[in-house]
Amino acid sequence: MEEVLKTILEHLLENKKAISIDHVEKEGTDFYYVKVAEEEEGKVIGRQGRVAKAIKALCKALGAKEGRRVEVVFPFKYKKGEGRRS
Repeated sequence: MEEVLKTILEHLLENKKAISIDHVEKEGTDFYYVKVAEEEEGKVIGRQGRVAKAIKALCKALGAKEGRRVEVVFPFKYKKGEGRRS
């Protein structure tokens, strides 16, 4: 699963060296914490969070196919004053 996530992110982002994926297993669920360069977080999130939702859905489906529960977490911090509606 980690390889799939890394491949997706490498195709989305320019700074491939800044991609970091941490895997933690808790209570039967695989959590993948994705960190990228701060200036490229928007590319991973996408408009209205569509790219992030698609990545999460794909990984959940692949995990279900293998009989595992998978959660992808993007621990990005929203900065007040950024965005269209600020």
